[in-house]
Amino acid sequence: MMNHSASILRMALLLLLLLVYPTDAKMNIVTTSQDVLLGQQIILLCKAGDEGDITWLKDGEDVDSDLAETVDETSSKLNIEKATMSDAGKYTCHCEYNSGHKDDQDIQLFIYEGPSFGSTTTYHEFLQGTDAVVPCLVSGQPAVTVLWLRDGEEISSNEGRRVHQMQDNALRIGKVKGDDAGTYTCQAQIRGRPIRKDLPISVVINVPPSVHIKEEVKTVMAGPETNVSLLCLVEGHPKPNINWSMPVPYDPSHHQFNSDRSELTIQSVAREDYGEYLCTASNKISDSSDMIMLHVFEAPDVVMSAEQLHVSPGDRVSVSCNVSGHPQPELHWLNKQNGQTVVRGSTSGRVYVEDGVFVIKEVVPSDGGLYSCMAVGSAGNASRDVAILTKPGPPHYLSVSSAGTSVLFSLKTPPVSGGTPITGYALQWQFAEEKWEEVRVSSDALVISSLKPYTSYTVRLAAVNAEGVGEFSDTKTVRTEGIRGEPDSPVLKDDEKKIEPRAAIIPLKCKDDVGTPVLKYIVRYRQDKDGAEWIEDELPPNACNVSLKALSFSTKYQLEVTAVNANGPSIPAKLNFTTAAQGGKMTKGTVVGIVMFIFLLVFLVVDATCCYRNRCGLLMFIAVKLFGQKIPGLKGFEGGDGTTNGEVKLKGLSTGTGSMQQTGIQTLEVGQLREVTCDKAPLTKHE
Repeated sequence: MMNHSASILRMALLLLLLLVYPTDAKMNIVTTSQDVLLGQQIILLCKAGDEGDITWLKDGEDVDSDLAETVDETSSKLNIEKATMSDAGKYTCHCEYNSGHKDDQDIQLFIYEGPSFGSTTTYHEFLQGTDAVVPCLVSGQPAVTVLWLRDGEEISSNEGRRVHQMQDNALRIGKVKGDDAGTYTCQAQIRGRPIRKDLPISVVINVPPSVHIKEEVKTVMAGPETNVSLLCLVEGHPKPNINWSMPVPYDPSHHQFNSDRSELTIQSVAREDYGEYLCTASNKISDSSDMIMLHVFEAPDVVMSAEQLHVSPGDRVSVSCNVSGHPQPELHWLNKQNGQTVVRGSTSGRVYVEDGVFVIKEVVPSDGGLYSCMAVGSAGNASRDVAILTKPGPPHYLSVSSAGTSVLFSLKTPPVSGGTPITGYALQWQFAEEKWEEVRVSSDALVISSLKPYTSYTVRLAAVNAEGVGEFSDTKTVRTEGIRGEPDSPVLKDDEKKIEPRAAIIPLKCKDDVGTPVLKYIVRYRQDKDGAEWIEDELPPNACNVSLKALSFSTKYQLEVTAVNANGPSIPAKLNFTTAAQGGKMTKGTVVGIVMFIFLLVFLVVDATCCYRNRCGLLMFIAVKLFGQKIPGLKGFEGGDGTTNGEVKLKGLSTGTGSMQQTGIQTLEVGQLREVTCDKAPLTKHE
């Protein structure tokens, strides 16, 4: 029934081709395909293009007339119901036209069977490392050509390659690896014809599980904020299943896994999580394991029996300290006053450590301060301090002096504090073994005032801190002087001051009749202008001068110096001064002086020239007044040896000594000068 329907379909197709095919005199053979599957129907339609007698030949021999059928006067059909292999060949349509003309048209038919892969298996599994052979069973007529492809690329038939096609058309993979897995294609083609068929074949490589953990040992610090992840890298095919063995029972709130359980996360790591973690991977081939060691460190911790102890000198002190952590840290005691470690294990000393207990047999003031119990380990360090507080030690290197009715104490070095700061001092004095009297003062003014004048006292001093009054110093004997008041104003030696462009040094002296000895000098200075701010400084009582620096050039300044003793400040000594001008610059007075000097110099030169040449000018006048007409230095001129460009002529003069013809000059006695003329300028009698 199906073959009959196929025949009808082919006939309809041929008729359609006949209708649409061009109708010219040229012969044509029309068929659905030149390649015909064995057993299928063959229909050949020959169109001659004109009326005539049409016959069919196969390979040059007449075809059985039962197979040929005339369609019309110009067409003939050849029908073979079931093609056999013998039906393959060259078919010729021969036409003898009514016009007497003959024509032939040929067509080659190919009959094929297959290709067919028969019972070829399309799924193969191989163990990694073995040699794999994948067969491809192909049949077909005529001969069939087989090719192997992977990812569209042809696999070589060269036997020297690890992956190649064998002569029996099987695929060989030597020593298979994981990446050899995949889909391979066996392609069969009828030789010489475009008849091809592909068969996909899956190759699976079974790989035993392998487990690799990057870190064999992992170290973390325990704590509520600490999380740690352990990663297990697994390979294998089929995909292995992963299981973990832990040193503690599995707790979903404490242990978490990712989707394939290859990563284990431990949250809030505790000391109990320490131990070995085993990762095991299993598939149908085998299983594999690897281990990681998790070290959990605990930060050192220090617990002390006390944080602060208030003791008195001579008491015994004992402070216990416990340290913990993992690994177990070492315990050390440190004296933070001197930075030295307290000796352990020896009880012969006054201060020692035994089994972690810090001991001071008899406390002295120098023991006061901070002591640290330290835990030192590979997981870190920790420490806690204990403060031992006691009274201050006695003052040493104490000196006393009297100033009027006051006694002044001076300490070269402060006493030992006892572990807490010294807040003041207790000053005591005693007269003739009477009861000790006391006053508390700060460390800035160690003075006992308002004592009796001209009286001997026994005095002593002790430091005071939060724990109380410490041990007193050795007693000192001192005699007071007369009653004196505030100091006199200091003396600024104005006549000895030294003023420079940017500095000033003014000698300082306190008057002999000062009262209580001066404790210090207060110095204030500023520029002498409105709005200028005072600059203050202090000088010791033995200062010899006031030295001011970084001043401005050519600037007026105001200076005040006040002496201070135990009774208060003196009246300020005041002084005004002006700094010098900057070097390399001239003031107006300097310029005026230089101009006057040049003017005087020019005047003297001009006057001297006038005196020498013309016997005129101020110098000539002074010389005449001093020496008369016999002027020293002008002898040659009067004797005729000199010359003059002024052509001096004497007219109407008579002389008792005669005339000098050489120069035309007549010398007259004093009082006989009648007329003198000068070509340069007329001279008066007085000139």
